[in-house]
Amino acid sequence: MAKFKALKGKHLILAILFAGWSLGNLDRFVMNYAVIFISKDLHLNAAATGILLSSFFAGYALMQIPGGWLADRFGSRKVLLTAIIMWSVFTTLTGAAWSLTSILIIRFFFGIGEGGYMPAGSKLIAQTFPFSERGRAMSIVLSSGAFLGILSPIIATTLMATIGWRAMFYIIGFIGVVLAAIFWYYIKDPKPEVENLREEINTYQSTSLLQLLRYPYIWSLFIASFSVNAINWGLLSWLPTYLVNVRGLELLQLGWIAAIPGLSAIIGTFGSGYLLDKLPKGKEYIYGIISAVCVGILLYLMFIASSVTEFMVYQTIIMIFGAFIIIFLPTNVLKTVPSQIVGSAMGFVSFGGQLAGFVTPIAIGFLVEASRGSFDAAFWLLIGFAIICALSFILLLIKSPK
Repeated sequence: MAKFKALKGKHLILAILFAGWSLGNLDRFVMNYAVIFISKDLHLNAAATGILLSSFFAGYALMQIPGGWLADRFGSRKVLLTAIIMWSVFTTLTGAAWSLTSILIIRFFFGIGEGGYMPAGSKLIAQTFPFSERGRAMSIVLSSGAFLGILSPIIATTLMATIGWRAMFYIIGFIGVVLAAIFWYYIKDPKPEVENLREEINTYQSTSLLQLLRYPYIWSLFIASFSVNAINWGLLSWLPTYLVNVRGLELLQLGWIAAIPGLSAIIGTFGSGYLLDKLPKGKEYIYGIISAVCVGILLYLMFIASSVTEFMVYQTIIMIFGAFIIIFLPTNVLKTVPSQIVGSAMGFVSFGGQLAGFVTPIAIGFLVEASRGSFDAAFWLLIGFAIICALSFILLLIKSPK
């Protein structure tokens, strides 16, 4: 009976974490579609639109390391609750924005609010699940991004076509308040004995993040996280605008077509979690190198695609290889770093990814503005990041703990 209760408890925690991250992804993803109307209503050019898309990531990136430290210091529950309440408030306020300055400030604090969720959620997974199940648990939580990759375009374009972008943000913000109540009731910080410490790989006997930063391993993860997320958020933030302005899609067409790659992302996410729990130590780095190289090749094929159909086929395949890299990074931290500092370490690696989320949309915005609407330079930028990602995996293969 006790074993059944423990099994039920950890699966309930995983389901609630999945629901929370699903809402967080929805809040972020809909902006990539709402910005088409926001830029018109607030009279924004491409450069200003890029700054708007990046404003969330400025706050989100800044909160990654503090969020992980707070989870290590005060427990996951408090950080998770604070994150959901804060991001829900500022999601609601997004619908009331009246100028570029106001929406930049709102989205910045939205990012601050959401920034602590992933490090705190990762720590809760490390405390709740044994070593052999952490890859699959992490893949389930992160699969919310793939599911919302399918649903967000449909939800966003349908709501904006019916009730407008402002009302859409009001509704999503209210859902967040309801979810916060569920977190408050069900999520508790596990007792220390819940962890199976004998299964930990304490390769790094560090007691603080500063000590961990002495190792090339953690910096290689940081670079890989920056690179893959530069590609991910470069595509997510600008692809809707590209498909409408360059490829000539209508809004509702965009919603359904943009949902297609999400199907392959789901397959890639769950498959990656299962694979990472089965691979011998060190082999995952080889798969990472192959995945990064394939992403770079497919980005080039997207760039030269002669039709929207061909373009979307290549993007769909990219999602499978990209999913492996995105699942690998937090899973590797959970399986390698001592659990007492896993929140801080996860926050540092995630900081690299969210820093890319801040830098890339701005960079693409300025490149498009300087190129008078052309996205050619933007695609070459993303291909360059794929090369950097592959090189970081090669360094991981050489410098990783054996």
